[in-house]
Amino acid sequence: MSYKKTTSRAFSVAEEANFTRAAQRVHISQSGVSAQIRQLEHELGAALLDRSGRTASLTAAGAAALDHARAALAATAAVREAVDQVQGLVRGRIDVGMVASCTVEPFFAALAGFHHEYPAVEITLAEDTSDRLRDRVRAGALELALVGISAADAAEPRLLPVLGEPLIAAVAPTHPLADRPRVTLAELAPHPLVCLPTGTGIRAVFDQACAAAHLHPQVRLQAAAPRAVADLAARGLGVAILSASMTAEHGDRLRALPIEDVTTPALLALVWAGGPHPALPELLRHCRQAFAAAAAPDDVTG
Repeated sequence: MSYKKTTSRAFSVAEEANFTRAAQRVHISQSGVSAQIRQLEHELGAALLDRSGRTASLTAAGAAALDHARAALAATAAVREAVDQVQGLVRGRIDVGMVASCTVEPFFAALAGFHHEYPAVEITLAEDTSDRLRDRVRAGALELALVGISAADAAEPRLLPVLGEPLIAAVAPTHPLADRPRVTLAELAPHPLVCLPTGTGIRAVFDQACAAAHLHPQVRLQAAAPRAVADLAARGLGVAILSASMTAEHGDRLRALPIEDVTTPALLALVWAGGPHPALPELLRHCRQAFAAAAAPDDVTG
């Protein structure tokens, strides 16, 4: 057993004040932890833990060694990280989130490119509403997320808008609005709506525009998946409020009507944590490259 691990386990006991809890924390048996610490104390020639009470506590020698031990452990971790970065050996796990039913291909391309370059890093992927994803990033539960935002959020630190699209009112071909080239919020207000839930970027843009116009449209149905919203509208259950790309594959079942007085686009953005996760800069690099490539015009040859 390495000196570093034994030292770490000794101070796990001190922090937990209990051998059993410390053993659970470091995933070895209680007897194993106790034996390793006694060996360390023998090598140092001093008791590090006072075992006489109901709880384990540091002795004077243990307390004197604590700061030095923590510094040594931190230095060891820093050395390992520095070597990994030089050699390109990013390891571990990175937790990523995306808005529910996301079909943004550049984001998937970025994840694939990152995985190809750093196969030793495990990627976990969670779906949720934009608001909850951003809360999880702030709490440190996710390193990076692709979320919908409103224009007012775009200047936040550690946030990068990557896509912007106008809002669309999508209706079935038999709907009373189907023959119009475009609509206004006032024209939509009398009709039942089918929307994404509160907490999504598109819904935030739409609700803010309605509030500014002092309108209170009726949201009859909500669905988390844009495809479900489109399908419900195609079946005549209401007017779908979506982005332009979300209606593209439903051209034979829906009429897409620009909402002329909603000038703020629905934005998708990358948000990331402020922690020093070694893989995060590399994943961000892949995301920036993938979205830049998707936005670039096709090469013209002739």
